[in-house]
Amino acid sequence: MKFAKRGTIATVSMLLAASASLVAVGPASAVGTESVGTESVETREFAPVNRPGPPLSVPKRRLAKSVRCTPDAPRAKRGVALFVHGTTVTPRENFGWNWFPAMDKLDWPYCSVKMPNNAMSDIQVSAEYVVHAIRHVYRRSGREVDVLGHSQGGNVPRFALRFWPDTRRMVDDYIGFAATNHGSLSVNTMCPPIAGCAPALWQQTLNSNYVRAMNSHQETFAGISYTNVYTRTDEFVQPNLDDTGTSSLRGGGGAITNIAIQDVCPANLTSEHIAVGTYDPTAYAIAIDALTHTGPAKPARVPGSACTQQFMPGVNPAEFPGNYASTMNTIANQLVTYPRVSAEPPLKPYVFAR
Repeated sequence: MKFAKRGTIATVSMLLAASASLVAVGPASAVGTESVGTESVETREFAPVNRPGPPLSVPKRRLAKSVRCTPDAPRAKRGVALFVHGTTVTPRENFGWNWFPAMDKLDWPYCSVKMPNNAMSDIQVSAEYVVHAIRHVYRRSGREVDVLGHSQGGNVPRFALRFWPDTRRMVDDYIGFAATNHGSLSVNTMCPPIAGCAPALWQQTLNSNYVRAMNSHQETFAGISYTNVYTRTDEFVQPNLDDTGTSSLRGGGGAITNIAIQDVCPANLTSEHIAVGTYDPTAYAIAIDALTHTGPAKPARVPGSACTQQFMPGVNPAEFPGNYASTMNTIANQLVTYPRVSAEPPLKPYVFAR
């Protein structure tokens, strides 16, 4: 397993380097022609946190097709988990070979939402899918929703909660795995101004306009328990050396715990970005602690045995190499081939006070 983890980190490093290189030397024709934002958010006031959210612009039929649930989700006897995937992948690559089988073994009802274009396009549009998913799961189950998201999947629900305040009463737990809650310096290197990058990558650069809008006024909301799981050896989401890093949240209204994998397993120097949201046993144990207790997770409750395990429950060791390779191939393909734009998409009018 040590070899597998070292291989994982090397693969992620190569993907980042290859993506940055291809973007830097890519042909000008690869840059999209869509309108891009040039506004300075410092000069505009963001919308108040309790202003009702705008109508959803995505057709209802598309929204309805984006959510899939287990048969026991309607009229569930416990809170239903809603999984939100990360950039470049779909729910199948992100959670289909790890979290979904684990939840099946626990007899825990769950749903997933599939964002458009492998979550590579405007995150503001993807947020509408998450808004719909939260409302749909809450209505169908009659229970508060537990939202679990990896990478971009960690920040999209927060954008939804920020600008559609009706969803806040519907959510019990928010659990982020290596979430880009404040953007990432690593993404900046993948988005040079001349060649550009995918819209969702622009929006995950450090303190982008999108990030500033998402975190405006307050980062958390009362009644929701926030658990942020990150690793100090994350090569994609940086900086993340402590709880002042990009994944961690800093207050507003909800109860918060920001937990590094190394807070539970100090000797773990190999857990990286992809692992945290797919097969890391410590990340799983932290999330389960949050789901099975009132409030956010607490490191002291997480069993130390997680540090000695190879995979989280739900991962088939014999099938791991193939599943992991398939996920990484999807990531690589999206990073290399998705059309690029030369700047961040413009912020939607509803994020501003006027």
